[in-house]
Amino acid sequence: MAAATLAEADEALGFSLSRIFLDGPEDELRLTENTQPAILTVSVAAWRVLAEHGVQPAFAAGHSLGEWSAHVAAGTFSFADAVRAVKARGRSMQLAVPAGEGAMAAVLALGADEVSAACDEAARMTGKVVSAANFNSPDQTVISGAREAVEKAGELAKERGARRVVPLPVSAPFHCALMEPARLEVERVLSAISLSEPRFPVAANVSGGLLMTVAAVREALVEQVTGTVRWVACVKALKSAGAEVFVEVGPGKVLSGLLRQIDHSQKCLNVDDPASLEKTLAELG
Repeated sequence: MAAATLAEADEALGFSLSRIFLDGPEDELRLTENTQPAILTVSVAAWRVLAEHGVQPAFAAGHSLGEWSAHVAAGTFSFADAVRAVKARGRSMQLAVPAGEGAMAAVLALGADEVSAACDEAARMTGKVVSAANFNSPDQTVISGAREAVEKAGELAKERGARRVVPLPVSAPFHCALMEPARLEVERVLSAISLSEPRFPVAANVSGGLLMTVAAVREALVEQVTGTVRWVACVKALKSAGAEVFVEVGPGKVLSGLLRQIDHSQKCLNVDDPASLEKTLAELG
């Protein structure tokens, strides 16, 4: 299934993403316009394996780029359309801010309101953009913007009691106002794609709301480019709607870790290799 999904991505994109993914060079894979379709492809391949085994979700959610994978699983749009769209999304994000001028950082052990206040103060002091990009958990908020403003916001967050501020190795300052050119490009790309109502509700990063209409999905995916990823709100909305078991699909266990920070008692499984697939299928019965 993974090979077939890679082949489908190659055909949709008109070049060999699989060659870059499997053989490198790594620098080419790290380009955002290649990284985003590669991550989408791996996530969709893992999802398809689960689906082949009869796993059917009641809801879906994805963090940032992962929201696109969630909508492929929900049938909102085709994988081919999605992989072309996220390549354009990645390219436009990379071009929106000159290399080195933007930055992102994770602020640890400081409340979201305090982090947002530090960002507001830093923006006033520097005259440059900085804001909360991801509300990942009660103890982790990621900030994004112009490098000078992000550094100042980090200093102010420490003064307010943050345990640590960790600069992130990113290629651009995602989910902030500097991404406005990319937002416009994603809006253009989505206007040319055929969307259907999701087969099951998908949580929107920008609001945490569970979406079931084409208009709402289109707006959410566009606004997400410059908007804050409200992951805590997404998780709480899913739990309130009745979600009991969360399955993280795709590379790594980052979301599983964030989920446990949000709710220590929450059951969370993952699928990113054959061993984890076997374990998850056994757990799901």
